[in-house]
Amino acid sequence: MGEERPKAWVGDQVWDEDAGKEGVVTDVRGGVYVLRELYTWALTWTAPGGDRLRVTVPRLERLRRRRARG
Repeated sequence: MGEERPKAWVGDQVWDEDAGKEGVVTDVRGGVYVLRELYTWALTWTAPGGDRLRVTVPRLERLRRRRARG
């Protein structure tokens, strides 16, 4: 049995296989994922579903890292 990947959700950092770049999920509307660039809120794009998104840093880990930086 293969290892199951975690499903991407709001706040997760993900690799978008179709776009060929990494971003953060900011919203999910009717199955369409809205993503933003890692270091800016200005650049966004959408993914038609979560199947081609791979979680690279889960939301809770991102928050923990942010708190550790102070």
